[in-house]
Amino acid sequence: MRLVECVPNISEGRDRRTIDTIAAQVETVEGVRLLDVDPGAATNRTVITFVGEPQAAVEAAFRLIRKAAELIDMRQHSGEHARNGATDVCPFVPLAGTTMEDCVELAQQLGERIGSELNIPVYLYENAASIPERQNLSYVRQGEYEALAQKLGQQEWKPDFGPNEFSEAIARTGATQIGAREFLIAYNINLNTKDTKFARRIGLAIREQGGAVVRDENNKKMRGPDGKFLKHEKGLFEHCKATGWFIEEYDLAQVTMNLTNYKVTPFHKVYDKVCELAEGMGVRVIGSEVVGLIPLEAMLEAGRHYLAKQNASAGVPEADLIKIAEQSVGLSQISPFDAAERIIEYRVAEDRPLVSATVSGFVDELSRNSPAPGGGSVAALCGSLAAGLAGMVANLTVGKRGYKKVQEEMKTVARAGQFLKDRLVRAVDDDTFAFNRVMACFGMPKDTPEAKSARDAAILEANKEATLVPLSVLETIPDILNLAEAVAKRGNENSLSDSGVAVLTARSAALGAYYNVLINLAGIDEPDWVAEIKGRADARVKEVQAKCDQLDTLVLERLKAPLQK
Repeated sequence: MRLVECVPNISEGRDRRTIDTIAAQVETVEGVRLLDVDPGAATNRTVITFVGEPQAAVEAAFRLIRKAAELIDMRQHSGEHARNGATDVCPFVPLAGTTMEDCVELAQQLGERIGSELNIPVYLYENAASIPERQNLSYVRQGEYEALAQKLGQQEWKPDFGPNEFSEAIARTGATQIGAREFLIAYNINLNTKDTKFARRIGLAIREQGGAVVRDENNKKMRGPDGKFLKHEKGLFEHCKATGWFIEEYDLAQVTMNLTNYKVTPFHKVYDKVCELAEGMGVRVIGSEVVGLIPLEAMLEAGRHYLAKQNASAGVPEADLIKIAEQSVGLSQISPFDAAERIIEYRVAEDRPLVSATVSGFVDELSRNSPAPGGGSVAALCGSLAAGLAGMVANLTVGKRGYKKVQEEMKTVARAGQFLKDRLVRAVDDDTFAFNRVMACFGMPKDTPEAKSARDAAILEANKEATLVPLSVLETIPDILNLAEAVAKRGNENSLSDSGVAVLTARSAALGAYYNVLINLAGIDEPDWVAEIKGRADARVKEVQAKCDQLDTLVLERLKAPLQK
């Protein structure tokens, strides 16, 4: 599957009927999914987020921009946020199976259509920019909508697409900026004051462009030889665009920012620094908010960061990391933060009925007279349980008296256990999905030679996929056994039996996966491929058996020893 994200920002945040009518255009295109519509009354701006197949996303964006041009009159617009047009910006972001180069091409395609079919001036920005200066959105948008009448007609401000002259039509629509960029986190931090000067000063200090006044150790502004106040040429964070404003609906000032590369500038580090700066100014941070969606990894890293500050193990379930992050930066201070709605991976994830079932529901489904879920899913589940147990023992060791020397090792084991657990949890459904695809291929038509050939090829590929899922489970087990060994030898002795059960369930997972590899290989008529996969599986199961025998002996000897005293 190839997916891109598209995030149009329209210059209307107060009229819900208009907002919904414009956003609804996205859902008229097959192959796209509307994820979020986030209006702001004070900014008079709405961030719309959708994902889809590349060409479908271009079509959906075109229809949205066309409808916004019909319904929004920029001559009547005012709001806190910088803006240039009815659809102010429309960036494409690479997701599954797509690259930045793909998104640049999509931006160019959309820009050409908007310019030629709607006669709206289009400026390409960020990675899609045609000239270096236009990579920076603030450069493209300088003077905002009010400056378009003077800018259009000048060679310097000639749009990439569309007319280069101001007209009554453009007075209504303004210009649109279309770009390609990495995932952007729109993030606001709330202050316990209505005075925007504090928010603006902090925004100037943290933004990449800089501009904050230099102050001495007594917080006094410093002047240069010419008598003018000295200003920092660079701010504290790269990939950070920030300012401050007053939000009437919240009745407080906010530091508002766009973080254009969260991997370089994580939002939690910005939050911590803003807390420090605010404290130095005599004001306090009282929470924050994400506008639109946020990547899962950004939340997980924030959770790990705050657990590390507590000297606690970060090897906890994904949901716990998200909760720690949410609480630590006050994401629910003003309105609830719903991870299922706000985290992009959760919004686009396929349904996983087995994983989301209760224990009794899973076992009931397993026991019915359908062939899936079956042994492959159970093998994956056993593997995930083994990894979970190893992680549990590691977490029960962290912070305990007498285990100081192994604290860092146990934290590493706990994190690795969570990673492997989650991988094999996904395989529970993946095994059933793969089996169902094989069955679907058997249902393909075979009434002509061409149809039979296509059916045979599809069955072959589906059988290969169904073989690779349990193979991946089997090949994960040695890593889990390494974790089980670490906690059995150096982990909390009170949980030694749990370490032993991790070994037993890992053995079951490995053998169960091995059996499923063998039965699937029997239906594949490609000797070289079968030989390669069987060789890998044979080697891995032999390794697992030897390791499990060794660890079984170790655990039993340690469990019996205290009883003999």
